[in-house]
Amino acid sequence: MNVKSLSTEKLIDPSGKILLVSLICVLSLSAIAVGYVSSISIEQLGLLLFPLIISALVSALLGVVVIPLLNRLKTGQIVQEDGPQAHLKKAGTPTMGGIFFVPVAVILSLLWISFRDRGLVESPELIAVCLVTLGYGLIGWIDDWQVLRRKSNKGISPSMKLTLQVALGTFFAGWLFWYKSDAVTNIALPGGFSLSLGWLFLPLGIFVLTAESNATNLTDGVDGLAAGTGAIAFLGLAAILGLDDPDLAIFCACLSGGCLGFLVHNRNPARVFMGDTGSLALGGALAAVGLSSGNLWALFLISGVFFVESLSVIAQVGYYKATKGEDGKGKRLLKMAPIHHHFELSGWSETQVVGIFYLTNMLLVAIAYLSR
Repeated sequence: MNVKSLSTEKLIDPSGKILLVSLICVLSLSAIAVGYVSSISIEQLGLLLFPLIISALVSALLGVVVIPLLNRLKTGQIVQEDGPQAHLKKAGTPTMGGIFFVPVAVILSLLWISFRDRGLVESPELIAVCLVTLGYGLIGWIDDWQVLRRKSNKGISPSMKLTLQVALGTFFAGWLFWYKSDAVTNIALPGGFSLSLGWLFLPLGIFVLTAESNATNLTDGVDGLAAGTGAIAFLGLAAILGLDDPDLAIFCACLSGGCLGFLVHNRNPARVFMGDTGSLALGGALAAVGLSSGNLWALFLISGVFFVESLSVIAQVGYYKATKGEDGKGKRLLKMAPIHHHFELSGWSETQVVGIFYLTNMLLVAIAYLSR
């Protein structure tokens, strides 16, 4: 089937506002449903819903204050000239939006758990996950700052960025292996099977953290795409954790809400971008929660959209190199990578791409939840 004809004749072209409202409704109803299935008590009914809504409201309101400040600080996005031509009009839109919604979600989760337990957070695991989230956000902020300082789309070198990601991943994976040992090295699989990794957990953990943070980073290329799929993924992971690990479930619900609040300003047409500050933090948080809770299989399913985005880049580069001729030029497997740009250049609008990716991610989350 021709992709262009599919987009123009079969697909509805929703507005960014419709996508936002639809996503808020779906996630809110999902949070209520999960709470009801878990327990009919008011406390458990609001386990995910209340953190989700409050984090979304605080992030959205804070964005009203922070975005004008980002504009005054001249943090306008530098758009790649070799990207889709329709994106050139986005130049100058403030970036680094992750500096307000990620810390808000982290702080709210800690406060929420402190008030619930009537004392300081006593979970070293949760604190470590929060630090990893902020740590990956800091790496992204350094990269974003260098892009703005140099006034180009080149931030810190790829090797330096990867080194920092691997270093942080090594510290977290090593600590987790020491702190939880068998609890994290035995990976639960569908059908009641499990896989004992032992020391192999360390390289796997480092890989998951690095790959996930880069995957969410690659997904952040269309208005509302990374924020919306992130909100879906975090709430899905929160639902899977549920009453088994309420602290991490609340953390995920707060980050899901933070993504929704950010989406109020990032929906098409976007007034702010999250930048690497936000996208690296989201990937790091997803990976850290998946590793800490032993839900790597669920994480893999929930991160399906991010995985395909990464795979499309790897396939594009590999195919180009494999078909390189004497003139030094190769063939392209896709019109442009990551794959969301391929769909754009095939005739899909940005909101069509985002809408289809949202639906795909919801389906993957449903599969992960039902197969847990």
